[in-house]
Amino acid sequence: MKVLEAEQAVLGSILIDSRCLEAVARLLRPQDFALELNRALYQIILAMDRAEQRIDPVTVLEGMKRAGCYVENESRGYLFQLMDITPTAANVETYAKIVRDEALSRGAAGVAEYITSELAGHAMVHDVLMESIRRLEELQKDGVNEDLLSPDEAMLALYQHRERIGDGSAFVRTGYQDLDQRLGGGMLNSGMYILAARPGMGKTTLAINIADRVARSGKNVLFVTLEMEPEQINAKRIARESSIPADRILMGGLTEEEESAFSEAADVIRALPVYINRRDTATVSQVEQMARQVKGLALIVIDYIGKLLPELRGRSPGRVEYMTEISGGIKDLARRFRVPVLVLCQLNRAPSSRQDPRPVLTDLRDTGALEQDADGVIFLYRQDYYDETRKGKISDLNVNLAKNRHGATGDCTMAFDMVASKMTTSQYRPIVQKKEPERLGPTQMTFEELQAKWDKDNPFTDKEEHHDTDR
Repeated sequence: MKVLEAEQAVLGSILIDSRCLEAVARLLRPQDFALELNRALYQIILAMDRAEQRIDPVTVLEGMKRAGCYVENESRGYLFQLMDITPTAANVETYAKIVRDEALSRGAAGVAEYITSELAGHAMVHDVLMESIRRLEELQKDGVNEDLLSPDEAMLALYQHRERIGDGSAFVRTGYQDLDQRLGGGMLNSGMYILAARPGMGKTTLAINIADRVARSGKNVLFVTLEMEPEQINAKRIARESSIPADRILMGGLTEEEESAFSEAADVIRALPVYINRRDTATVSQVEQMARQVKGLALIVIDYIGKLLPELRGRSPGRVEYMTEISGGIKDLARRFRVPVLVLCQLNRAPSSRQDPRPVLTDLRDTGALEQDADGVIFLYRQDYYDETRKGKISDLNVNLAKNRHGATGDCTMAFDMVASKMTTSQYRPIVQKKEPERLGPTQMTFEELQAKWDKDNPFTDKEEHHDTDR
């Protein structure tokens, strides 16, 4: 049966027996009809059903007149033609599925046309690919049955969620017991969590610590750093494990003992499934593209939201507008991947100008819909940041869960070792263990193999230096 015949058979079945509409409405939307007249007729029938009006050829003709699509001497004949060519109303679901399949085919062809057109116009390839993926995903799930859950389905979803709570898969623990307790167990999957503070409070350090603690439980993490280089991030991680200051790892010479500690800590860090980005700028779409490359993704960390670029759509929105757009995009990202997204946010100078500089939710006002979209907002505050007399190697860090959409709020205190980039709520036990070659995972390399790879990728670096020396 051709698609136009199937469309006519669907409408004819409804005119013959209006009880068919219930089955059809579960499968088809007006835009699924290819012929404009059939689409208009279906819209009229749906409107009549919502108004609880009787549906038959006479009443539908009246509906066509009210909608302005009645044609004298043609509309009446077309309705009776629909009824005449319909083999049987009993097969209405079969006809509807043919119409739906053809609508999906047209949608897929539309995506292909979009790709061809955009690439011919020299659009950015990765932007076209990401938009195409989104359109195909929407096309795949964009059925009437996806729009609503029945009461039974909605309750089943809750039961399944409670089962995931039991096995720990409903949320991702930060690895800090005090914070996880206040969060209600951890960061919920599909949740958006804001980690906000003034510069220098320890946002990045805490985010790195959380990422590594999640990874230590065997879960894959994407850490998107837009403010620091990957080398700086890894220096902080190794400093935590080796107790060698991060600045010495990056800039100073190490003793033989420290070189050994560095090597052991590096073995541990590279065994953790934390994936760090190469690019130094990104849009939300590009973060999504990175996330798709991490199989078994459990957590996304973005450092920080102020560095994310708005999507280019031929307009120049103000800061609040594009921050609102970015915030909504991050929330969609969390729901699409069903993982928590931890987003770092840098507060303005408002807290510093108050008598009590502790950050509050109103400090997020100029960040668009960030507070509104967030499932949780975590503020960091250090008294010694404002009081020179209290500065020392270990700082008391106040971690305040100021918003928690799914539970209570509250705060806890962490010990922040700024030199070692370490944050703890209890005695910290380093996880440094020398990784022998035979104990490495299938994707890991020994340091000798890493060095050989570096020499292969950079064949002229050392040779040029030696050549100059010889001369």
